[in-house]
Order: sequence, then C-alpha cells, then structure tokens
Amino acid sequence: MNRMSWRICGLVLLLALASGCGQKPGTAQPSGNEEPQVEQGAGPATNHQGSNNAENTSGETGTEVPEQQTLSIKSYYTDDQLNELTEKEQTIRYAKDEDKYMAALETLKDSGDSELLPLWKVEFRSASLSEGMLTVDITLPDEARLGAGGEALAVEALQNTLFQFQEIESIELLVDGQQTESLMGHIELEHPMTRK
Repeated sequence: MNRMSWRICGLVLLLALASGCGQKPGTAQPSGNEEPQVEQGAGPATNHQGSNNAENTSGETGTEVPEQQTLSIKSYYTDDQLNELTEKEQTIRYAKDEDKYMAALETLKDSGDSELLPLWKVEFRSASLSEGMLTVDITLPDEARLGAGGEALAVEALQNTLFQFQEIESIELLVDGQQTESLMGHIELEHPMTRK
C-alpha cells in the first residue's frame, strides 16, 4: 500500500473507534434508581436544579432522566480523640426531594478530610418522612460500635445533620427495622428524638 492508503485506513479506524463504542462508563446519565450522590468539600449554600436536562432520555428505555438538584448542608464529624463535633459543609445531589435525607445521611460516613473522622460506619437502609417524623433504618455492624462518648457524639451528629431540614420535627432511629433501647449499648435512645 502506498502512503495515502495508510492514511485513509488510519482515519477510518479512528472514526470507527470514536463513534462505535458509545458512551464511556463514567459518562452515563444518572437514573432514578441510583443512590444520591455526595460531593465532598465546601461550596456556596444553594438549592438549585442541576445541569441535566429533563428532556434527556436514557437510550435504552426512552424514559425521562430525573433532574439532579444540589444542596449545601453541614455534616458533623469528630477528631481522633472523640472530643467534640466539628461541622463541615458538604454538597449533596439528589433527584427527588425525598432522596435528600438519604444523601445527607451518606455524608456522615465520609468526611473527605483525614483530620475529621466519621462517626457513622453503618448501612443506612432507608429514610422516609411522614407528618414531620423522619424514620431512619440502619444496619449496625459490630465494627461500627463505639464507646459511650463516641455513641453520644454519633447521635448528636445525626441530629445536627438532619434537623437542618425545617420539615423534620422528629427522628425515629431503627436498627434493622426495630426500635432499640440503645444504639450501641451506652446511651438510651429517645423514640422519637425531637428538636431541642
């Protein structure tokens, strides 16, 4: 083959690779079934519609992709000595209003800062609001249990984070769907916990 033929073959191959593969794995549009996302770090306190257009449709089903909303909240962590709570601004992303509570809870699991330790290493199973009471159901593995001081800070961090939402008047915390006297065996849990 001459030089021109090689160039044409190379160009055809590049075009085939660029157009034939579809979307890259990291660029897929979010669906309504995905968990809410948390963006680490501070940002302006906003509650606005995200950049995704409601007119976008998923290629496979033809259904509308929910618009993503963002909201800046304060989440609470501790230091390596479990001395006190420290607040950090976090940005949460969610598709529906009822998803924002789970997104806020997820921020409690990772501060994004090596100096701030998360107090919640649990699985948040659900969070649903009804008549001002947010019911939060968790699974608490043994490695997530803390001493008395850590347990008190964990409950306080949960309350401080969730009571930012004015519509939440009380929190019912369940472990595997059941009320428990204590979260980790040290501090008595109120059923429900109310604003102070």
